[in-house]
Amino acid sequence: MPLSRADLLDRLAALGIETTTHDHPAVFTVAESHAIKAALPGGHSKNLFIKDKKGRIFLVTAEGDAAIDLKSISEKIGASGRVTFCKPEPMMELLGVTPGSVTPFGIINDVERVVTVVVDAAMLEHEILNFHPLENTATTAIRREDFLRFLEAEGHPALVAAVSDGKIAAED
Repeated sequence: MPLSRADLLDRLAALGIETTTHDHPAVFTVAESHAIKAALPGGHSKNLFIKDKKGRIFLVTAEGDAAIDLKSISEKIGASGRVTFCKPEPMMELLGVTPGSVTPFGIINDVERVVTVVVDAAMLEHEILNFHPLENTATTAIRREDFLRFLEAEGHPALVAAVSDGKIAAED
């Protein structure tokens, strides 16, 4: 059974990390989250759960409006060949989330440390970062340094790379 939102918030508190969580209606796409983002300061994310041709799995976190070219990301993150989106089954198995709720906080469920967490360098320009706390009915704000410390504590140090091309993505 995957860890829950309460488990995540307990883990963050145990690490001495302060967060603020805001409940809201479920959102499944970046486009649906615009009103929520407007009310919460900081960087808001989109998360790509992808794999390379050798089966290595990556969770790429970038700003919600960042354009990411899947044809060129492989080289930037050290993937083998082109990457493709993973199916929902490994997402649930490894991160404990379903499509629409993908979040870097999900790595608390990756006890085998299969997933490589990639954070777009532009995302780290924000002091406050906002992610779903394992469910898409809330957003949790965390300080950038605390987020990176959380990833490290969970055995998933961030691979920071410039994966977005600076353009704004089309609405999804």
